[in-house]
Amino acid sequence: MFQPQRRHVIAAAIAMACGVSTVFAQTPWPSKPLKMVVGFPAGSSPDLMARLIAEPLSQALGQPVVVENKAGAGGNIAASQVARATDDHTIGLMINGNLTIAKILNPATPYDPLTDLTPVSLLAVAPLVLSVPGNTATSGAAFFAAARESGDRWNYGTPGVGTVAHLGMELIKSRAGIAPVHVPYPGNPQVITALLGAQIQMSLLPPGLAMAQVRAGKLKAIGVTSAGRSSVVPEVPSLAEAGVKDLQLEIWNAVAAPNSLPKAHVNRLAALLAEIVRRPEIRQKILAQGWQVAGTSSEGLANRIKLDTAVMAEVIRKNNIKPN
Repeated sequence: MFQPQRRHVIAAAIAMACGVSTVFAQTPWPSKPLKMVVGFPAGSSPDLMARLIAEPLSQALGQPVVVENKAGAGGNIAASQVARATDDHTIGLMINGNLTIAKILNPATPYDPLTDLTPVSLLAVAPLVLSVPGNTATSGAAFFAAARESGDRWNYGTPGVGTVAHLGMELIKSRAGIAPVHVPYPGNPQVITALLGAQIQMSLLPPGLAMAQVRAGKLKAIGVTSAGRSSVVPEVPSLAEAGVKDLQLEIWNAVAAPNSLPKAHVNRLAALLAEIVRRPEIRQKILAQGWQVAGTSSEGLANRIKLDTAVMAEVIRKNNIKPN
């Protein structure tokens, strides 16, 4: 005799569950400010990129996008924070080192970019510029001939072990048959000072830093690491033109999210970001910062991560590179 009452209870429970599900399905996202974590200090290149896209992204989403700087460990502290976030309202603006190199170089890195993070969109890319002191007598193929002749008497500087500049130089060494010795510095400002003082003979620098010195006549650009000439610095030849073949190396900025962020939100963010960076006024500002617009889908960024990870992993393995 209790069956009818039981049926009523079950029906009520189902109705309530359906109602709750409908409420969740209809809840707008984001429902509160979106936090964009940047692993570098204010004024850095990733920070400038984040602040450039934050306002138009906020307008598109209808919620504030708050940039939070969490500097340290080459951006890996911030990447780890994003990987651990469970609020569905935290994303990160990261460099390629965070998404391709970190875990391979140091297995103790507290996050795995392949399992803890979801690619959202590749925003912008840039080649590195092989830069030398301004009074360097040679250029092009003649420069590499002189480098081969000098063997390990020449040095190259980077902003640290395991950085893209470090791995990129090791890649160039193998492609060009040269043997300069690695000298790590705390950052690119110190690398540039060493180049200006001819304490080192070469370095790979971001174009935004290198070209100011090159145009002032203080440094010389030997070539860029892209497959061909880059629209970022069209006046600089590619290293392929100097005889360094089969080389394509770029730095990039991308947005990633915790692996728990629903795919629908990831795809929406990717579409919005791709549209934003392609706006003429935004594109021009990105170019002025020394970057070429990409604006990919989530799958596009995932493919780039896969390709670059394979290249960097081989360089790390072949040269037995260990973290400091």
